[in-house]
Formats: sequence, structure tokens, C-alpha cells
Amino acid sequence: AGAQAVAWHDPTYPAQLREIPDPPPLLYVRGNLAAAEFERTIAIVGTRRMSDYGRQVTRQLGQALAQAGICVVSGMAAGIDTAAHRAALDVGGATLAVWGTPLDLVYPASNRSLARQIVERGAILTEYPLGTSTMTENFATRNRIISGLARGTLVVEAPLDSGALITARYALEQNRE
Repeated sequence: AGAQAVAWHDPTYPAQLREIPDPPPLLYVRGNLAAAEFERTIAIVGTRRMSDYGRQVTRQLGQALAQAGICVVSGMAAGIDTAAHRAALDVGGATLAVWGTPLDLVYPASNRSLARQIVERGAILTEYPLGTSTMTENFATRNRIISGLARGTLVVEAPLDSGALITARYALEQNRE
């Protein structure tokens, strides 16, 4: 799958993830983690069923952050996550996608092209080894990595029972903005 395994003690392992409760001991990475510099990362998360307003705001925020040299972190889910990654890429910015699946399973499948573009300008990472079965709870669990990589988390729009608010809760627990 073109992936490399990065262990907790490896110098390329993002230092800010070592600070969170329950850091993943091993990351599987495609691309370059250099964009994960803590002071220059912001997570943008939100609903899969975004409104036109949500799409517009995500695009504006993602592009402005990327143009300012900030790496956009998200989960590559449909909706706000996808819009955030695309916004950063559209202006030549870096982005990191944290998956709730192994790297041999692009989810959603409609984001295959986006995944290739992300690898060129940043990285895709997961804690799940190749061949791992995908379970719904993996997506909520990976949210601690999204918030852990980022100095702050922006929730564009989200229902009360959303994964985006789980990410925001993790950010608060991790002393992130």
C-alpha cells in the first residue's frame, strides 16, 4: 500500500501525539509527516451532511489557513472533512488525513483521487494495520488523533451526536484550543 510504519519512539512520530492520553503506539503513514509540525496545524471537522453555508465556510477557512502556512488536519470523511482537505489542496497547502480504516481501504471510495492528492501535499495516517476489519467505532477512536495532531480544532457545523463533537471533546481533554 506504499505505507511505512512509524513507531512511538521514531523521530518522525509527531511529538504532539506523545502528549495525549492513549497515543497510538504505531502509525501507518503514506506521504510525508513533516507537515505535522504542531504550531502550524489546525483540524477542521464537521458533519457529513453539510449545508451550502457549511461548504462555503469550510472552503474559506481551509484556504485561508493553508495560504497562511497552516496544515489542515481532518478525517477525509464525506462532507466537511473532504471540503477542508480540498480547500487546502486548492491553494497548494498541506493537509493530513487521519483514517479510521487501514491504508488499503479508501473510505469513502469516492475519495480515491483526493487520497492521492493528499499524499502529494502531506500524508494519510492511521493506527489500523493493513487488512484490519473496519468497525464503526474506529472512526470515533481516530478522532483523538485528529485533535492530538492539531494545535486547535474548528467545528464548522455538526449535529449534537456527531463525531465532530467527539473530536472537540478530545481537543479539550488534550488541552488544545
